[in-house]
Amino acid sequence: MLTVKTELLKALAGALEQLAPGRGAKAAFESPKVAAHGDLATTAAMQLAKPLKLNPRQLADRLREALLASAAFVQWVEAVDIAGPGFINIKLTAQAKQQVLHEVLAQGERYGCQAPNGHRMMVEFVSANPTGPLHVGHGRQAALGDAISALYATQGWDVYREFYYNDAGVQIATLASSTQLRAKGFKPGDPEWPSGENAAAYNGDYIADIAADFLAKKTVHSDDRSFTASGDVEALDDIRLFAVAYLRHEQDLDLKAFAVKFDNYYLESSLYLSGKVDDTVKRLHDAGKTYEHDGALWLKSTEYGDDKDRVMRKGDGSYTYFVPDVAYHITKWERGFEKVVNIQGTDHHGTIARVRAGLQAADVGIPLGYPDYVLHTMVRVVKGGEEVKISKRAGSYVTLRDLIEWTSKDAVRFFLLSRKPDTEYTFDVDLAVTKNNDNPVYYVQYAHARICSVLSSWGGERATLSEVDLSPLQSPQALALMLLLAKYPEMLSAAATDFAPHDVTFYLRELAACYHSYYDAERILVDDEPVKLARLALVCATAQVLHNGLAVLGVDAPSKM
Repeated sequence: MLTVKTELLKALAGALEQLAPGRGAKAAFESPKVAAHGDLATTAAMQLAKPLKLNPRQLADRLREALLASAAFVQWVEAVDIAGPGFINIKLTAQAKQQVLHEVLAQGERYGCQAPNGHRMMVEFVSANPTGPLHVGHGRQAALGDAISALYATQGWDVYREFYYNDAGVQIATLASSTQLRAKGFKPGDPEWPSGENAAAYNGDYIADIAADFLAKKTVHSDDRSFTASGDVEALDDIRLFAVAYLRHEQDLDLKAFAVKFDNYYLESSLYLSGKVDDTVKRLHDAGKTYEHDGALWLKSTEYGDDKDRVMRKGDGSYTYFVPDVAYHITKWERGFEKVVNIQGTDHHGTIARVRAGLQAADVGIPLGYPDYVLHTMVRVVKGGEEVKISKRAGSYVTLRDLIEWTSKDAVRFFLLSRKPDTEYTFDVDLAVTKNNDNPVYYVQYAHARICSVLSSWGGERATLSEVDLSPLQSPQALALMLLLAKYPEMLSAAATDFAPHDVTFYLRELAACYHSYYDAERILVDDEPVKLARLALVCATAQVLHNGLAVLGVDAPSKM
């Protein structure tokens, strides 16, 4: 129906241009607030009434006459009605709604996708320092980043996924010292183990596993590094390198179980080793955007909307954490990524203004508002009616792998994407494993499997359904299902623009419900061959859109359940 809507929109633009030259470019359709009022609506008459100094209702009458005279409206529209002060409601013919089936069946997995637009974008997500297993919050970030990447790919963007981490900071030093203590035979609670509220130590059992493998002189491989242990408990640098490689390998296992892949891993330490941090500071200094005060170097970030200036270099000569972030984002721009999206926890909110201020002060041509940020809250996990806070593997939190093992990759992805990123979310493990309509991912996957069962029982070639006569599809349930299928491309586009993969989950649940209603209303494998084929074309197209939407979320579309 995309072709139909395009033709109708062109007709609306032409009619508006006749009434008010220059306004045709603003032609747009909306969905009526009440479905019974029509399939499309426009408020153009009310918007034009004041500048044209006309009564909106009278203007709506004139616009209606112009629309009904157009070839597109003659072919595809059943009725055009005026409501209230000048709303124009449009009811499409059954034939117009049926066109979406031809589009879906012809385009298959490409239905809803745009042609390549020649633009590159980067999505940076997870970016967890290798100091422990990935927790559930990392899982939410992984699901968001992967789904947003997939959404933008459907809109024609060349999307690049990047994982950024630090392999040489204070946390890594704590990881190395904790592993060294374990390798020497000490454990949490021993007098030799750091204790107290601010003690620098990692207490999870995974530290003992790292130490054991280090002593065994094992070799570990990850996607971006490998290292062979020396077994020397006094070689702290060796322990550090081995522990980082070990935990990067563990993260890779977590991400593989979650079906997430990255195009690149970028080290924070490389920004220092390559001189990019020093170059960035020099650039800001030469631009007159820094000053010395109380022994520290400050950035004039208030000139760019920040609530106060920020320290860049402390009195001891070390840089504050946002400085390498600025250098890192300059490299993103220099690598040709004109759009960048960072998926981070809400605790990073304070870095947004200072990073953007630093990028503008550097004056390298980066546009305002670069990069985009999607901030997410943490996730509570409930199992057996009680909150789960610890893991045998990590010691102090529930890991992503725990959640996948308790439920499934599909359930974790769908559940973590089912709410806006900045809203609190409680993951109900018991709900995620139930096999009934209360479980949203089961509900959607079951709709797809149910259709596959019907198609299997039929036994014909799906490709032949793209050419069948669709005129038998006249029932309210069939028409509603086709109208919903037609909304998929627009939903995808809006979800990408708004960084809102939760819109995809809402749509899929609505589509599954609409299909189940149709299935309950009309038998598909009837004796009447033309009717049967038309109904098979409808459900086959529905299965395709369910498959496409689930693929955006990284969720499987099973043929059997």
